[in-house]
Amino acid sequence: MAFDSYSHFWDQQASTTDGAIAAVDGSANESIVQLTGQWSANLVRAALTLKGSERVLELGCGVGRIGRELAPYCGYWQGVDISHNMLKVAQARLAGQTNTGFCQLHRTSLEMLENESFDRAYSIAVFCHLDKEDLFLYLKELYRVLNPHGLIYVETWNLAHPVGWKRWELEVNHWARSDHRQRKDVARNQFCTPDEFNLYLQGAGFKTLACYTDSPWIQAIATKSALESEQESIKIVLRAKEHKIAYSPLFSTLFDRLLDVVSGLTHPKEYLAFLDAQEASEENSMYRRYLLALWSSKEDLWGATVINGV
Repeated sequence: MAFDSYSHFWDQQASTTDGAIAAVDGSANESIVQLTGQWSANLVRAALTLKGSERVLELGCGVGRIGRELAPYCGYWQGVDISHNMLKVAQARLAGQTNTGFCQLHRTSLEMLENESFDRAYSIAVFCHLDKEDLFLYLKELYRVLNPHGLIYVETWNLAHPVGWKRWELEVNHWARSDHRQRKDVARNQFCTPDEFNLYLQGAGFKTLACYTDSPWIQAIATKSALESEQESIKIVLRAKEHKIAYSPLFSTLFDRLLDVVSGLTHPKEYLAFLDAQEASEENSMYRRYLLALWSSKEDLWGATVINGV
């Protein structure tokens, strides 16, 4: 089924709470989406150098996967999303957090938000579902709503990385098998090279402070500030925190192996054996829990899990 608008696509994906959670990052249940949300929130805290008093905007907040875990570290957290159904789930998941707000987007604009009203902004797993024109328009809007010294953290698929290219080929093969009489889904996965992504950032007015590209994702941190001294000061801080921000080679390898499972190239028991052979790490633990929960939700496809419980 082809969808003609972002809101139509994501509202359909989020017609149930479980469907909404699965749509944001494939998480099989609430426990796993909290796990991955905490991982991403820790990354964002480091990338945006949060101190606890900032007004922070998330573009494409979905079910509040990240916002639920990040809001306690913000002065105020604002989530915006194109999907009414996603926002309903997010509001329920963040109920009780008094420093949060939500707005629904109706087009490629943040028109409901005032100029220079936020200190920080971020967007994860959103630009990879946008046409390039919309990606650029949102970057321009983020520039508008940030204060003169504001920072953003944004990421998208990295076509120039081997695993990013592999993910691209999966997308190509999917559309090769599809009905060519229908328009491609508006929210399909889309990809950039690092140079292209940085060009969009610069065109929107941002100065790129850091760009990590040694993974299937391009991770960029940029500022609105025109002061070179301020830019250099932030770069020093980011260099010290790079290990908390940039996806590691292990993270990329584990994602690559997960792609093989999801695309049907390998059985999850093979991936589980690989995980169990690795040294203990946060990445390994997270991917292991993610895999077991996913397997438990798809036992009709993969058979019973080898471990009872997750």
